[in-house]
Amino acid sequence: MNCRIKWVENAMFIGESGSGHALVIDGPTDGGGRNLGMRPMELLLMGMGGCSAYDVVHILKKSRQPVLDCVAELHAERADGVPKVFTKIHVHFIVTGSGLSEPSVKRAIALSADKYCSASIMLAQVAEVSHDYEIIEVAAS
Repeated sequence: MNCRIKWVENAMFIGESGSGHALVIDGPTDGGGRNLGMRPMELLLMGMGGCSAYDVVHILKKSRQPVLDCVAELHAERADGVPKVFTKIHVHFIVTGSGLSEPSVKRAIALSADKYCSASIMLAQVAEVSHDYEIIEVAAS
């Protein structure tokens, strides 16, 4: 895996992934930025959320569960001092479907957290990571 980070000006950078995608990384105005992009730590948290949500959907589909939507809402706390690492991360999954099995949803989240999500497992080495979920039932169409 490769990426490239190119400084543009002040606190703004362009990040380019090895797969050919780009995004703007910028700081707040009080830090010399123009607030035109995400912060690096936000990207790290989003990466964990994307990895976890991908796993949950993939596992549920493999289990033939009727998943229609999956949202992962993450909340993180950071250390007061430098380095301002994550100290706590909570992931709340909102899984929507028609006739979803609660044990299957719970199992998918546990498998992601304990076995498959590299980002979550790596961050759990320095932060307390917790998960919960809610299931939204929708009528079959």
